[in-house]
Amino acid sequence: MKFTKMHGAGNDYVYVDARSEDRDWPELARRMSDRHFGVGSDGLILIKDSDVADLRMSMFNADGSEAEMCGNGIRCFVKYAVDRGIVSGGTSSVNVETLAGIRNIVPVTEHGLVTAARVSMGLPIFNPSDVPVALESTGEYGAGPVLEYPFEMDGHDLPLSFVSMGNPHAVTFIDTLVADFPLLTAGPKVEHHSIFPRRVNFEIVNVDSSDHLTARVWERGSGETLACGTGACGIAVASILGGHTGNTVDITLPGGTLKVDWDGQGEVYLEGPAEEVFSGEWT
Repeated sequence: MKFTKMHGAGNDYVYVDARSEDRDWPELARRMSDRHFGVGSDGLILIKDSDVADLRMSMFNADGSEAEMCGNGIRCFVKYAVDRGIVSGGTSSVNVETLAGIRNIVPVTEHGLVTAARVSMGLPIFNPSDVPVALESTGEYGAGPVLEYPFEMDGHDLPLSFVSMGNPHAVTFIDTLVADFPLLTAGPKVEHHSIFPRRVNFEIVNVDSSDHLTARVWERGSGETLACGTGACGIAVASILGGHTGNTVDITLPGGTLKVDWDGQGEVYLEGPAEEVFSGEWT
């Protein structure tokens, strides 16, 4: 089975053209994602046919669980499809079906190859039951948004803002450097906390200026990753609502910088790189 490894700001995935493949994808995701005994990645992304869009993206985390959406992954998905002629290289945009809905992606090309993309990430979701997050007194918060909800983990005060970008996110803004935060121990505890019925992606953020943030992400099902596209969108939405930044913000993660635009009402837009690492054959 042929595969290609790609990454967006260090958030890396194994890609397989599965339009004529049918395998145990959760098991393959676990095996191929292993960084010692497999290819090494944050998960597995499949290119499939769609009845409602140009193509369909199926995504499995490194632990084999299926995910709804990935902002970094979908940029590379479109690079894979355009560079290989699965969709026309002259197209101005590509529609991709995901479990979070249909997403529109505008590729950026240089010398005939896609190098980056701008993704319409959809509307942010704030209703606690739709994120989902199970709060003690949901009536107090109505349909949301819920910002800086009191939360403590391992002695750290972590007021959480909740938003779904097709998958659940809990964002906290801290004063200490994100590089010094014990994310490897706190991350899995937040991910599996009882208030998150479908687990959660957890982001810790420093506010650097009105248009720049620094963050780290603990991804549900994959652990700490070098970047997270939906996470960057969740961070930006929480930051804009909280008055930390303006409507356009650069978010620097360990693997690179992503740009997010949100007018406070409509869709969230994400821009970032898409890069191919290597191709091979899984035996």
